[in-house]
Amino acid sequence: MNFVCSFVAQSTFNYSIMNKETDHLAQLAQIRSLMERSSRFISLSGLSGVFAGVFALLGAFAAFMHLGSNLNMFDYNDYPVGVNDDGSFDLMRFFIVDALLVLVASLSVGLLLTWRSAKKKAQPIWDATAKRMLINLLIPLATGGLFCLILLKHHLIGLVAPATLIFYGLALINASKYTLDDIRYLGICEIILGLLAAVFIGYGLLFWAMGFGILHIVYGLLMYNKYER
Repeated sequence: MNFVCSFVAQSTFNYSIMNKETDHLAQLAQIRSLMERSSRFISLSGLSGVFAGVFALLGAFAAFMHLGSNLNMFDYNDYPVGVNDDGSFDLMRFFIVDALLVLVASLSVGLLLTWRSAKKKAQPIWDATAKRMLINLLIPLATGGLFCLILLKHHLIGLVAPATLIFYGLALINASKYTLDDIRYLGICEIILGLLAAVFIGYGLLFWAMGFGILHIVYGLLMYNKYER
Protein backbone atom coordinates (compact mmCIF):
# COMPACT_ATOMS: atom_id res chain seq x y z
CA MET A 1 0.00 0.00 0.00
CA ASN A 2 2.82 2.35 0.89
CA PHE A 3 4.53 1.41 -2.35
CA VAL A 4 1.39 2.26 -4.36
CA CYS A 5 0.98 5.60 -2.57
CA SER A 6 4.64 6.40 -3.14
CA PHE A 7 4.37 5.49 -6.82
CA VAL A 8 1.27 7.65 -7.24
CA ALA A 9 2.90 10.58 -5.47
CA GLN A 10 6.05 10.25 -7.58
CA SER A 11 4.02 10.05 -10.80
CA THR A 12 2.02 13.12 -9.80
CA PHE A 13 5.24 14.95 -9.01
CA ASN A 14 6.80 14.00 -12.36
CA TYR A 15 3.62 14.99 -14.20
CA SER A 16 3.65 18.34 -12.44
CA ILE A 17 7.28 18.91 -13.43
CA MET A 18 6.52 17.95 -17.05
CA ASN A 19 3.59 20.37 -17.12
CA LYS A 20 5.78 23.15 -15.77
CA GLU A 21 8.47 22.41 -18.35
CA THR A 22 5.85 22.41 -21.11
CA ASP A 23 4.50 25.72 -19.85
CA HIS A 24 8.00 27.19 -19.74
CA LEU A 25 8.72 26.02 -23.29
CA ALA A 26 5.43 27.48 -24.49
CA GLN A 27 6.24 30.78 -22.79
CA LEU A 28 9.72 30.82 -24.32
CA ALA A 29 8.24 30.11 -27.77
CA GLN A 30 5.77 32.95 -27.28
CA ILE A 31 8.51 35.34 -26.16
CA ARG A 32 10.63 34.32 -29.15
CA SER A 33 7.69 34.91 -31.49
CA LEU A 34 7.08 38.35 -29.99
CA MET A 35 10.77 39.26 -30.28
CA GLU A 36 10.83 38.06 -33.89
CA ARG A 37 7.77 40.12 -34.74
CA SER A 38 9.29 43.21 -33.14
CA SER A 39 12.68 42.84 -34.84
CA ARG A 40 11.78 41.33 -38.23
CA PHE A 41 9.31 42.21 -40.95
CA ILE A 42 7.62 38.84 -41.54
CA SER A 43 4.62 39.91 -43.61
CA LEU A 44 6.26 39.54 -47.01
CA SER A 45 4.06 37.56 -49.36
CA GLY A 46 5.53 34.65 -51.29
CA LEU A 47 3.01 35.23 -54.07
CA SER A 48 4.44 38.71 -54.62
CA GLY A 49 7.70 37.03 -55.62
CA VAL A 50 5.83 34.80 -58.06
CA PHE A 51 4.12 37.77 -59.69
CA ALA A 52 7.38 39.73 -59.81
CA GLY A 53 8.99 36.78 -61.59
CA VAL A 54 6.14 36.51 -64.09
CA PHE A 55 6.32 40.25 -64.85
CA ALA A 56 10.10 40.02 -65.28
CA LEU A 57 9.74 37.11 -67.73
CA LEU A 58 7.14 39.06 -69.70
CA GLY A 59 9.47 42.05 -69.82
CA ALA A 60 12.39 39.88 -70.91
CA PHE A 61 10.22 38.26 -73.60
CA ALA A 62 9.23 41.70 -74.91
CA ALA A 63 12.90 42.71 -75.06
CA PHE A 64 13.74 39.40 -76.71
CA MET A 65 11.15 40.03 -79.44
CA HIS A 66 12.24 43.67 -79.85
CA LEU A 67 15.80 42.48 -80.50
CA GLY A 68 14.61 40.16 -83.22
CA SER A 69 14.74 36.96 -81.13
CA ASN A 70 18.47 37.34 -80.57
CA LEU A 71 19.80 36.24 -77.18
CA ASN A 72 23.43 36.59 -78.25
CA MET A 73 23.92 40.35 -78.10
CA PHE A 74 27.66 40.86 -78.30
CA ASP A 75 27.06 43.89 -80.50
CA TYR A 76 24.85 45.86 -78.12
CA ASN A 77 27.91 47.57 -76.64
CA ASP A 78 28.18 49.34 -79.99
CA TYR A 79 24.92 51.23 -79.38
CA PRO A 80 25.70 54.73 -78.15
CA VAL A 81 23.54 56.21 -75.41
CA GLY A 82 21.98 59.18 -77.16
CA VAL A 83 19.82 60.29 -80.04
CA ASN A 84 21.13 59.21 -83.42
CA ASP A 85 19.85 59.03 -86.96
CA ASP A 86 20.04 55.25 -86.92
CA GLY A 87 17.44 55.10 -84.16
CA SER A 88 19.82 53.67 -81.53
CA PHE A 89 18.14 55.77 -78.85
CA ASP A 90 14.92 53.89 -79.54
CA LEU A 91 16.56 50.68 -78.31
CA MET A 92 17.73 52.30 -75.09
CA ARG A 93 14.39 53.99 -74.55
CA PHE A 94 12.60 50.68 -75.02
CA PHE A 95 14.75 48.94 -72.41
CA ILE A 96 14.21 51.77 -69.91
CA VAL A 97 10.43 51.80 -70.40
CA ASP A 98 10.30 48.00 -70.33
CA ALA A 99 12.24 47.85 -67.04
CA LEU A 100 10.12 50.60 -65.47
CA LEU A 101 6.89 48.82 -66.38
CA VAL A 102 8.16 45.59 -64.83
CA LEU A 103 9.24 47.49 -61.69
CA VAL A 104 5.94 49.36 -61.27
CA ALA A 105 3.83 46.23 -61.85
CA SER A 106 5.95 44.17 -59.43
CA LEU A 107 5.88 46.84 -56.71
CA SER A 108 2.14 47.42 -57.06
CA VAL A 109 1.21 43.75 -56.77
CA GLY A 110 3.87 43.18 -54.10
CA LEU A 111 2.54 45.98 -51.90
CA LEU A 112 -1.03 44.75 -52.29
CA LEU A 113 -0.19 41.14 -51.39
CA THR A 114 2.08 42.20 -48.54
CA TRP A 115 -0.70 44.38 -47.14
CA ARG A 116 -3.09 41.43 -47.30
CA SER A 117 -0.54 39.17 -45.60
CA ALA A 118 0.08 41.73 -42.84
CA LYS A 119 -3.64 42.16 -42.30
CA LYS A 120 -4.12 38.40 -42.08
CA LYS A 121 -1.34 38.12 -39.48
CA ALA A 122 -2.57 41.21 -37.62
CA GLN A 123 0.79 42.87 -38.23
CA PRO A 124 1.41 46.53 -39.13
CA ILE A 125 2.70 46.94 -42.68
CA TRP A 126 4.65 50.07 -41.79
CA ASP A 127 6.58 50.20 -38.52
CA ALA A 128 10.14 50.73 -37.32
CA THR A 129 11.19 47.27 -38.55
CA ALA A 130 9.74 47.83 -42.00
CA LYS A 131 11.57 51.17 -42.19
CA ARG A 132 14.89 49.57 -41.26
CA MET A 133 14.37 46.83 -43.82
CA LEU A 134 13.50 49.34 -46.54
CA ILE A 135 16.50 51.55 -45.77
CA ASN A 136 18.88 48.59 -45.85
CA LEU A 137 17.31 47.46 -49.13
CA LEU A 138 17.42 50.87 -50.81
CA ILE A 139 21.05 51.75 -50.04
CA PRO A 140 22.56 49.03 -52.31
CA LEU A 141 19.72 49.46 -54.84
CA ALA A 142 20.24 53.21 -55.16
CA THR A 143 24.00 52.70 -55.41
CA GLY A 144 23.48 50.09 -58.12
CA GLY A 145 21.10 52.36 -60.02
CA LEU A 146 23.62 55.20 -60.03
CA PHE A 147 26.36 52.80 -61.04
CA CYS A 148 24.27 51.58 -63.98
CA LEU A 149 23.76 55.18 -65.11
CA ILE A 150 27.53 55.64 -65.01
CA LEU A 151 27.94 52.49 -67.11
CA LEU A 152 25.46 53.88 -69.65
CA LYS A 153 27.30 57.20 -69.72
CA HIS A 154 30.49 55.36 -70.69
CA HIS A 155 28.59 53.21 -73.23
CA LEU A 156 29.22 50.00 -71.24
CA ILE A 157 25.73 48.69 -71.88
CA GLY A 158 26.75 45.05 -71.67
CA LEU A 159 27.60 45.42 -67.98
CA VAL A 160 24.22 46.84 -66.96
CA ALA A 161 22.44 43.48 -66.64
CA PRO A 162 25.24 41.94 -64.51
CA ALA A 163 25.36 45.06 -62.33
CA THR A 164 21.61 45.03 -61.68
CA LEU A 165 21.74 41.39 -60.60
CA ILE A 166 24.76 41.87 -58.34
CA PHE A 167 23.50 45.00 -56.61
CA TYR A 168 20.03 43.51 -56.24
CA GLY A 169 21.55 40.46 -54.59
CA LEU A 170 23.56 42.67 -52.23
CA ALA A 171 20.39 44.61 -51.39
CA LEU A 172 18.52 41.41 -50.51
CA ILE A 173 21.34 40.18 -48.29
CA ASN A 174 21.54 43.56 -46.57
CA ALA A 175 17.78 43.65 -45.94
CA SER A 176 17.57 40.02 -44.80
CA LYS A 177 18.71 41.08 -41.32
CA TYR A 178 15.27 42.61 -40.79
CA THR A 179 13.04 40.08 -42.51
CA LEU A 180 12.95 36.37 -43.43
CA ASP A 181 16.34 34.64 -43.51
CA ASP A 182 15.37 32.89 -46.74
CA ILE A 183 15.83 36.16 -48.65
CA ARG A 184 19.57 35.91 -48.01
CA TYR A 185 19.77 32.77 -50.14
CA LEU A 186 17.88 34.47 -52.96
CA GLY A 187 20.38 37.32 -52.76
CA ILE A 188 23.34 34.94 -52.98
CA CYS A 189 21.84 33.28 -56.07
CA GLU A 190 21.30 36.70 -57.68
CA ILE A 191 24.94 37.64 -57.09
CA ILE A 192 26.16 34.37 -58.60
CA LEU A 193 24.02 34.92 -61.70
CA GLY A 194 25.29 38.50 -61.95
CA LEU A 195 28.90 37.34 -61.89
CA LEU A 196 28.15 34.71 -64.54
CA ALA A 197 26.43 37.37 -66.64
CA ALA A 198 29.59 39.49 -66.39
CA VAL A 199 31.63 36.55 -67.70
CA PHE A 200 29.20 35.70 -70.52
CA ILE A 201 28.54 39.33 -71.28
CA GLY A 202 26.62 38.76 -74.50
CA TYR A 203 23.84 36.89 -72.72
CA GLY A 204 22.84 39.53 -70.18
CA LEU A 205 19.15 39.37 -71.11
CA LEU A 206 19.07 35.60 -70.54
CA PHE A 207 20.70 35.89 -67.11
CA TRP A 208 18.43 38.84 -66.25
CA ALA A 209 15.38 36.69 -67.06
CA MET A 210 16.74 33.86 -64.94
CA GLY A 211 17.56 36.11 -61.98
CA PHE A 212 14.54 38.37 -61.85
CA GLY A 213 12.13 35.90 -63.42
CA ILE A 214 12.76 32.24 -62.69
CA LEU A 215 14.49 32.71 -59.32
CA HIS A 216 11.69 34.97 -58.09
CA ILE A 217 9.05 32.43 -59.09
CA VAL A 218 10.89 29.54 -57.40
CA TYR A 219 11.55 31.62 -54.27
CA GLY A 220 7.96 32.85 -54.13
CA LEU A 221 6.52 29.35 -54.38
CA LEU A 222 8.86 28.03 -51.70
CA MET A 223 7.98 30.89 -49.34
CA TYR A 224 4.27 30.47 -49.99
CA ASN A 225 4.41 26.75 -49.20
CA LYS A 226 6.58 27.33 -46.13
CA TYR A 227 4.83 30.28 -44.47
CA GLU A 228 1.41 30.90 -46.00
CA ARG A 229 -0.28 27.57 -46.73
